[in-house]
Amino acid sequence: MTGSFTLAYVPGVTPGKWARVWQERLPETSLTLVQVTAAEAAGKVRSGEADAALLRLPGDREGLHAIPLYTETTVVVFPKDHEFAAADELSLQDLKEQVLWQPLDDTLEWDEPPGQPPVERPETTADAIEIVAAGVGLLVVPQSLARLHHRKDLKYVPLSDAPQSRVALSFPIRDENPELVEHMIGIVRGRTVNSTRGPQQEPARKQQQQRRNPAPRQQKQPAKRAKPRRGR
Repeated sequence: MTGSFTLAYVPGVTPGKWARVWQERLPETSLTLVQVTAAEAAGKVRSGEADAALLRLPGDREGLHAIPLYTETTVVVFPKDHEFAAADELSLQDLKEQVLWQPLDDTLEWDEPPGQPPVERPETTADAIEIVAAGVGLLVVPQSLARLHHRKDLKYVPLSDAPQSRVALSFPIRDENPELVEHMIGIVRGRTVNSTRGPQQEPARKQQQQRRNPAPRQQKQPAKRAKPRRGR
């Protein structure tokens, strides 16, 4: 199959493993990976600039399908010399006296933000990381973002009772999805090549045809009775 497919993805999401499967299954169809901000992802798909996007839920889903793929662990980021440095896990109760930065690109859905409110909201997670590294306040993010912005002077541990972010494949709502979208859905869901919707390879088609039209059973001929031997 020829053509091209553009897959947008937000920071922290790593589409490499799915891109390798795509190249193996559809070597003649080019796959373009485009990193976008969390705020841009849904709009890129709606505008047609991307055929699909790997983004985080909850978020903007107007006019889009979203297939959840996995749920991320939520962590709290703090300086290595912080009082929490010896902790293996924290709870929201532990953070009630701490200043927690909530960047404008935050994808966690809070009923009520924990801790002490900051004087302002940083524009991005990267900006918030810089502020925390300077020794001011803490940051709560999905673990993949903590890994993306890892620094030697910072540490992060799981936050047990915080909201969680889900990574999903998002694409436009249509009566019928294009074949390439169906291929991408199959890849991220872990389907085998023969179970993926869309064009199938010839061996799989033959197997399905054989299942629908099984070969007629051969009737067994009645066994011939052996003639009794005459006594000598």
